[in-house]
Amino acid sequence: MNWQHAEPAPAILVLPPAAASLDEAHAAIELWEHYSRKRLDLTQRLVVEVTMAQASDGQWAAATTGREMPRQNGKGDEIEVVELWGLVQRAEAIMHTVHDAVLLASQTQQRMLGVLEGHPDLRRKVKRKWLGTGQQMIEMRNGGIIWYRTRTGGGGRGVDDIDRLVVDEAQHAQEEHLAAVSPTLFANPNPQMNAMGTAGLEGKSAWWWTMRKRALGPDPGAFGYVGHTAENVRVDESGRVVQEPVDAEDRSLWLRSNPALHAGRGGGMAFFEEQLRRLGPQSFAQEHMCVWDPPPADEGGWETINEGGWKLCQLVGHTPAGDLRYSLEVDTNARGETWASIGASDGTHLEVVTPAPGEEFAGAGVQYGPGTGWVVPVCARRKDEIGELLIVKGSAASALVPDLEAAGVKVRLVTMDEFADASMQLDRAVLDATVRHIGQRQLNAAAASVKPKAVGDGKWRFSRTASTGDVGPVCAVAVARWGALHGASTEAQFFGAWA
Repeated sequence: MNWQHAEPAPAILVLPPAAASLDEAHAAIELWEHYSRKRLDLTQRLVVEVTMAQASDGQWAAATTGREMPRQNGKGDEIEVVELWGLVQRAEAIMHTVHDAVLLASQTQQRMLGVLEGHPDLRRKVKRKWLGTGQQMIEMRNGGIIWYRTRTGGGGRGVDDIDRLVVDEAQHAQEEHLAAVSPTLFANPNPQMNAMGTAGLEGKSAWWWTMRKRALGPDPGAFGYVGHTAENVRVDESGRVVQEPVDAEDRSLWLRSNPALHAGRGGGMAFFEEQLRRLGPQSFAQEHMCVWDPPPADEGGWETINEGGWKLCQLVGHTPAGDLRYSLEVDTNARGETWASIGASDGTHLEVVTPAPGEEFAGAGVQYGPGTGWVVPVCARRKDEIGELLIVKGSAASALVPDLEAAGVKVRLVTMDEFADASMQLDRAVLDATVRHIGQRQLNAAAASVKPKAVGDGKWRFSRTASTGDVGPVCAVAVARWGALHGASTEAQFFGAWA
């Protein structure tokens, strides 16, 4: 692979390991440059390559990409290349999300319309456009469509299936906002999420930090990341982030962290000199050198569930004493891979059910399964044993409800408020040693890494997005236990073949 040599070189660079072809990326660049009448700089070309690199099977080599860079350096052009190609050539369904600035969503749409309507070749491909505040959309005659939405708790509701989720201003992305839109990716065979933002902010950028730590880690998986920052940052052997101090007045670092400055775009060094005087060193470093505030101090694990209590509750060989309830969770792990977990509990016993030998899905032999393709056929075959499958309403797993019900599986939707009750009750049961688990590796890891999410009125729930690891297993057993204590179905039986 002959990747573009960027100037200045990124401080953080992750190339998708499965990349086999950059042909589509180069075609997308050519298309955009022709119709926009602009040229990408070398760094921008590299970002498009990382985003659109394809594996040998034609799928995106990176399921998730990240782009960190100071403001006003051309992130908008980089993603516009990808989105234009998706609309015109792939007929993609794209959701481009921004923070709480409706004006920014409008400006982003107007930039795209400027390209599409600036030439008759593309203008005739546009079917319709909506310019209403908060509901901006462009629809193409080939079926391609792009929505521009501000991120809210319901920002993605009503959209069933998208090919691409763009998380703009990722430094402001919050768990509840992502929870509203990310489930729409699960129904797509080749989805991609593209996150882009500036320096992480204290108290606001926990999710954005998980992306950066993934880029700094030893095994990021199906992932791509390009980061321009003046920082020297790394993750040490204990998993802690080490950020070396940055001299905001070091002019060589201005060039290192700002590709636009290196390429001669913008106001040049004179603009930066004035900005340093206006903002002061600390704000200048954050805005124009992409120097991040420290990550959340609670990244060490076992923040929610008591470690000692959890270990005391472990009893290898423990079996359920009564009927079990079952709960389904779908989660994205630290490598950006989607996994599904089915948790079981009779109110005391906690277990992530495991497949029987020869079970016909890709997760055979593990405690939960990769992807979601196995969920419906397995649950359909065992619907009589399941009785009633609990799923948290609005979670990623809820995207599977129509297919499950069509297959004859009974589903009960659990509200987010009930999920909070389930989370708090499991936490208390661990402290009181009134539950037992059998020490399954993935369940232990989930219990260690799950973080709390305040939901008001003194309540909290397990956080799927802010947590640093795979938390689906512990969420699943919490909801299953809650179901067992609140009206267990007499039809539910233990998955004996999965024990």
